[in-house]
Amino acid sequence: MSDIALKSVKELSDMLAKGEISSVELTKAYIERTAALDGKVHAFLFKDERLALDGAEASDKRRARGETLGALDGIPVSLKDVIAVENQPLTCASKMLEHYVSPYTATSVKNLQARGAVLWGRLNMDEFAMGSSCENSAFGPTHNPWDLSRIPGGSSGGSAAAVAACFCACSLGSDTGGSIRQPASLCGVVGMKPTYGLVSRYGLAAFASSLDQIGPFARTVQDAAMLLGAVASYDPKDSTSVKVPIPDYAANLDENWLKGKKLGLPKEYLPDGLDAQVRAAIEKSVEKCAAAGAQIVEISLPHTELAIPVYYIIATAEASSNLARYDGVRYTHRSAKAKDIVDLYYKSRAEGFGEEVKRRIILGSYVLSSGYYDAYYLRAQKVRTLIRRDFEKAFESGIDAVIAPTSPSAAFKLGEKVSDPLEMYLNDIFTINVNLAGLPGISVPCALSAEGLPIGFQIIGKPFDEQNLLSCAHSCEELFGMRGVLPNLQ
Repeated sequence: MSDIALKSVKELSDMLAKGEISSVELTKAYIERTAALDGKVHAFLFKDERLALDGAEASDKRRARGETLGALDGIPVSLKDVIAVENQPLTCASKMLEHYVSPYTATSVKNLQARGAVLWGRLNMDEFAMGSSCENSAFGPTHNPWDLSRIPGGSSGGSAAAVAACFCACSLGSDTGGSIRQPASLCGVVGMKPTYGLVSRYGLAAFASSLDQIGPFARTVQDAAMLLGAVASYDPKDSTSVKVPIPDYAANLDENWLKGKKLGLPKEYLPDGLDAQVRAAIEKSVEKCAAAGAQIVEISLPHTELAIPVYYIIATAEASSNLARYDGVRYTHRSAKAKDIVDLYYKSRAEGFGEEVKRRIILGSYVLSSGYYDAYYLRAQKVRTLIRRDFEKAFESGIDAVIAPTSPSAAFKLGEKVSDPLEMYLNDIFTINVNLAGLPGISVPCALSAEGLPIGFQIIGKPFDEQNLLSCAHSCEELFGMRGVLPNLQ
């Protein structure tokens, strides 16, 4: 297999610009590597080699004419199967949408196409993005390329695993409560959740509309910055889209950003129950930041302990509402056993949805029901405001970024926690607050555990301050020495 599949987006972009490789050669390298190894990982749900090669050929022709569309022209990018592409399947890893084909393309994908990126396949995930391990897919779990007996994280487990396994140059996922950052941490790649509203959600199948956000996976921070700059844009089709300037994030990265900056380390993010290896890795990483000139300040985010109950009230309530459209009548799975229209609704949803999705729909319907709305949902929204204010106060005190673990442990074994939903929910304890507050966050690999499993370092920034967040992450990446460290997948 060709080693060009192991290179970063920046390296590949430079090679394409110099004529050292063609997009067709590059795309074939990923297709061949995926064919050889994805049987072990199961990162992909759908692959269209001909479509990818057609895109690569078009890129090479543009380049020959001197009409290159930018740094991503000719670079293969894969998509989580929750992001719409016209005439491609959009299953959300659910039997409910097993045969559904999207009639339109998401704005984020159109932005990629406008920059010449090659679309290469659709990636596995937890069903309707509900899960933390990628074990809830109706089409089977994804395996972690670092250890095939372990989970890759979720819900964007396929997106993280595909980048870690070098099946694509980079990928897009979605983050509702940590679904980009947590699998990025467990798979040893860079994963970023942008500020809510920076990347259009038009064409993103909804889980929890006030929390969902599309973001990049890549093997380096610079690559993630390139991908974010390509997909971010104001979109009038998305009522939550915010019109802000989109700088060239990758071109403006500052490797010396840490010097003189204040990094806030929340005491609530280093609890007594934190895995010892994760604690040691984070503490050592913090020491490296301090040695590079950063001032480490202990801060408090006092409402952190309320994040999980708040999240699982708000997210399930919105999921219950969003998934009501999957009723067996229009474009979804329709039960063949129904006796009447009411039975059709019941049996179609019972057969089409997996256990975790049904669990969250039931919980969400309960907290929105008459007599409970004020006691649960409305109160959760009030506490959400308090969580956001905790971050506002921290940044107002002069903190430039907040640092924390990404995940409370390294990747655990497949099946280890699947029977205990509450224990599974705790995997998002360090990431959920960022979504509730609408902030940008990024996970950067910082160490390997004694078992050789990646550990992620999370950085949280101010709203729409992605440039400084990426510069901080880029500086940390230089210090941690994990850039280019890949799993030994054979």
